[in-house]
Amino acid sequence: MKNSGIRQASGTHPRGKEAPPSPARRWLGRALLAAAMMVAANAAWLPAKAALAQQLLHSSWQLAQADGGAHRPWPWADTHAVARLVQPRLGVSQVVLAGDSGRPLAFGPGWAESSAAPGSGTGTTIISGHRDTHFAWLRDLRRGDAITLETPQGPRAFTVAAMQVVDSRLHRIATGDDGASLVLVTCWPFDATAPRGPMRYVVTLARVERKALATDERG
Repeated sequence: MKNSGIRQASGTHPRGKEAPPSPARRWLGRALLAAAMMVAANAAWLPAKAALAQQLLHSSWQLAQADGGAHRPWPWADTHAVARLVQPRLGVSQVVLAGDSGRPLAFGPGWAESSAAPGSGTGTTIISGHRDTHFAWLRDLRRGDAITLETPQGPRAFTVAAMQVVDSRLHRIATGDDGASLVLVTCWPFDATAPRGPMRYVVTLARVERKALATDERG
């Protein structure tokens, strides 16, 4: 009788067969299966959504280049394409959206509208992006790398002049009208686990004039 009591307490029948699961265990198993299926579906949907968004963004940018207008990538979008970043060595081609709030940055790099407009020719244009998605490639940039900023006014060539880590609570990027430069900003460090930290990785690029660019290409 003692052995029988031990077997029953351990969840098996006296004959050594496993006891059928209780209703609570069956419900828990079904809930876990449903949760796993939802996670798998979400994981498959996110890349598909990102790929579709990029296609729509590039289409809207082509329209903007053609007529200089502001074309929303989809009817309910509260932003529009203003430029395109191209970095050949890293294979980067990204449409830049108007605004650097959470919504535009979810789909691509965003232009800070308080800075000089892309293609204006004077002042500093600031473009931000998330360190773990659209601007993850900034960590692989090297001094002297070339970046083209395509705008409705034509392409603008830049080279990487400086890279630095700053505290956003203490550092402000100047946006004066002296000269023309491009600044790319993302959060730092790139492998941070906590979001919305105060540190920023700032890449400053200097404008390359057409004459200097033509000389470099001939040489």
